[in-house]
Amino acid sequence: MAMTPNKNRRSLFDPQIMKRAAVDALVKLKPATMMRNPVMFIVEVGSVLTTVLLFTDKLRHQGHFSFDLQITLWLWFTVLFANFAEAMAEGRGKAQADALRRAKSETTAYIVRSGGAVEEVPSSQLRVDDVVRVVAGQMIPGDGEVIEGVASVDESAITGESAPVIREAGGDRSAVTGGTRVLSDVITVRITSNPGETFLDRMIALVEGAERQKTPNEIALNILLSGLTIIFLLAVVTLQPFAVYSGAKQTVFVLISLLVCLIPTTIGGLLSAIGIAGMDRLVQHNVLATSGRAVEAAGDVNTLLLDKTGTITIGNRQASGFIPAPGVTAAQLADAAQLSSLPDETPEGRSVVVLAKEKYGLRGRELAQLDAQFIPFSATTRMSGLDMDGRSIRKGAVDALARYLQEAGSSLPSEVRDAVETVARSGGTPLVVAENGRALGVIHLKDVVKGGMKERFDQLRAMGIRTVMITGDNPLTAAAIAREAGVDDFLAEAKPKDKMDLIKREQAEGKLVAMTGDGTNDAPALAQADVGVAMNSGTQAAKEAGNMVDLDSNPTKLIEIVAIGKQLLMTRGALTTFSISNDIAKYFAIIPAMFAGVFPVLNALNIMHLHSSESAILSAVIFNALIIVALIPLALRGVSYKAMSAAALLQKNLLVYGLGGIIVPFLGIKLIDILITAIHLA
Repeated sequence: MAMTPNKNRRSLFDPQIMKRAAVDALVKLKPATMMRNPVMFIVEVGSVLTTVLLFTDKLRHQGHFSFDLQITLWLWFTVLFANFAEAMAEGRGKAQADALRRAKSETTAYIVRSGGAVEEVPSSQLRVDDVVRVVAGQMIPGDGEVIEGVASVDESAITGESAPVIREAGGDRSAVTGGTRVLSDVITVRITSNPGETFLDRMIALVEGAERQKTPNEIALNILLSGLTIIFLLAVVTLQPFAVYSGAKQTVFVLISLLVCLIPTTIGGLLSAIGIAGMDRLVQHNVLATSGRAVEAAGDVNTLLLDKTGTITIGNRQASGFIPAPGVTAAQLADAAQLSSLPDETPEGRSVVVLAKEKYGLRGRELAQLDAQFIPFSATTRMSGLDMDGRSIRKGAVDALARYLQEAGSSLPSEVRDAVETVARSGGTPLVVAENGRALGVIHLKDVVKGGMKERFDQLRAMGIRTVMITGDNPLTAAAIAREAGVDDFLAEAKPKDKMDLIKREQAEGKLVAMTGDGTNDAPALAQADVGVAMNSGTQAAKEAGNMVDLDSNPTKLIEIVAIGKQLLMTRGALTTFSISNDIAKYFAIIPAMFAGVFPVLNALNIMHLHSSESAILSAVIFNALIIVALIPLALRGVSYKAMSAAALLQKNLLVYGLGGIIVPFLGIKLIDILITAIHLA
């Protein structure tokens, strides 16, 4: 199933989703469901009351049946349109959940018992800590960690990507997901979840919205809307005695129409849809948020922590030059560097071989033809090399080679140390090459900053977000990369505790922090961060610690997540501003219609010159219902977002949605009045 923006993305008004939403809109009329939205629950109660009065008045031959019927129908439409908006937002998630359910099926598991015996059992019988063996062509029966072997795995059912990924024991790429398929080799997996608790199960629940809880901001806004509703309810209830006293008694239909038009029905009807759609936009970018709170927090992030390698830089350092020691030619250094790199299958090692060939014509020699003893790189020695024909060549980190030369009775020349410092200051990584106890020079490995990163960090800065690069590099190298990339600060030689301490310091200053990670050592920091984005390719510990999972395992996506969070908050704020602003036009429509007959001076408020009191009230009620429908696309897509300061955003929203919320209803109500008058509905 593809969930990335450019693959199989459902259109906003997919016919299947609309049909499902239309049915769900009726189902949601249950009072127990409606009570979760106090504003629309009041509208539903008013609709029920007018429906009952409509039939009783008809039986008694009282009232104005045509007018009362239209008011009643449009009140019900208001409720249904609000339910339809929420159902549309949920429907997109349900469609994705259906596709995931098709990927989730009962499979056969080959459980490894004590003694090595393999037993065939249904996957539904697997429990935490069971060990299973999966061979090429078989489905992985449950979530787990690879404890033995390496294999290519097809995860397209989860991520939508057709390219297989490598999963192997140890390291940060050991996690596997139930429902994915092994394409080659054999792996042994330790199960980490019980049936019904798998990552796929959690995905289905999340994209369906079944576990969506209201966020703190959403709860606060609901309280505000409920308060406004109570105030207007009291105002309308107490209005009738004054109307009776002045000889302008109003019918229940008119009073309910006034109440519905004055309470914030627009934002009340769209509030849930906005929140659900925000999480759906993350899903469209292949990111799963464990809660709406995480999406909301992303919109308020102050500090963004990003790993250097793979996020800011391309990830694979490339050899860019050879700096020989005194008395050594560049060709001699290149020859020794190439020989020491022949068994090195890392991108850095291969780049040394290629550079020596391109600059000095040194063809890569076949390993089988060399009678050599290769010394592999290890974390203990931090160097590699080979011994052949009386030549002992070593290549590695500066401090490691310094110790190696010291043991051989030699030392690093000052010129080589100067070259090391020059490379580090330029943002590169220096590797020293030595032969037979003598330093030959330095290989310059260069980190390549990804294109466009500086511009993206400028955008984040404009949004008021401070960026911090995290790297294990030395401070000189880190400072050079930070300058080139344009980040605000950096943390060099970072260890897991250093990340935690940095996050806690930022949070102690009242800031919200976001970070990304994929390893078990990242888990504490991911759990501490307000927005912790774990890579799907990472360990189970990282995925459980974060409150978001990036299915594409793209560390740079943290920037998009922040933008989506801000878009969610902007959309909610913009539509709240619009909803409250458009009440002004309804005052000018309904108040003159109710009292101008008794107090002719109030005709001065009829600046729209509406045809009659009935057409004025009916036009306001119709507009109040239709504006919800008109704003559904905006609620689902979100307000267009551009990086700018909070003050500039507020000014823009007040201008567009505040002023627009005043002007649009005047035009809309007037047009509806002309139309219903022309067709004699009022």
